[in-house]
Amino acid sequence: MPGQFTTRILTITTGSVETVTDLTHACEQFLQEAASGRDGLLNIFVPHATAGVAVIETGAGSDDDLLAALHTLLPADDRWQHRHGSPGHGRDHVLPALVPPHATLPVIGGRLELGTWQSVCLVDTNRDNPDRQVRLTFLG
Repeated sequence: MPGQFTTRILTITTGSVETVTDLTHACEQFLQEAASGRDGLLNIFVPHATAGVAVIETGAGSDDDLLAALHTLLPADDRWQHRHGSPGHGRDHVLPALVPPHATLPVIGGRLELGTWQSVCLVDTNRDNPDRQVRLTFLG
């Protein structure tokens, strides 16, 4: 039987474009092994200064709408004091204040309790860093 506290690291390649990557299936696979039908909490954490975790609808345009909204709120221009990397990269370091690098979600009977249209997503606007880690932790 799995322990009460189980962790897995996912390695995600997001490429050189801004992206919203659906992690829901990977979360469900992890819970099949780690939760074994138990109740608990799933924590999703991105240990990066320029990425976040969102629970949103995907596939119907909401993921693109999120990226568009972030462009409006955090334009990729030269206004940012943090200036290394690609032009406008400073905004990527502000992203986690709006899209936090973590989410904690309920697990009931070993299954992730999401609403009908909700998905767990990695939000990455940093084109300079295509390789990301996502830590999944089940506490049951």
